[in-house]
Amino acid sequence: MRPDLTDLTTALLDAARRAGAGAADALAVAGTSLSIDIRQSRLEQAERSEDVELGLRVLIGGRQACVSASDTSAVTIAALAERAVAMAREAPDDPHAGLADPRGAGQRMGHRGA
Repeated sequence: MRPDLTDLTTALLDAARRAGAGAADALAVAGTSLSIDIRQSRLEQAERSEDVELGLRVLIGGRQACVSASDTSAVTIAALAERAVAMAREAPDDPHAGLADPRGAGQRMGHRGA
């Protein structure tokens, strides 16, 4: 059974805060892949795989870093956040780095709305 994606992003954000991030955004994506090989009108091989990918961006002032992983364990989530914060501390300052304005979330660029 796959872990809940909302729980994973919450865990990533909590870990980022504990590691010292001033702000963060996270994503968790679940995917399924199916491959079927047919040879001479007969099934030769069938494979199915499921995976979850995690992504975390942390910001410390104008410095940011992004990391990703496919292991969803609590140990990996904590290590991922610590690594991202360490990387952000070494990154150059970017005056344009920051989280998206939540009022614009989910809107298309150039979309004026009704």
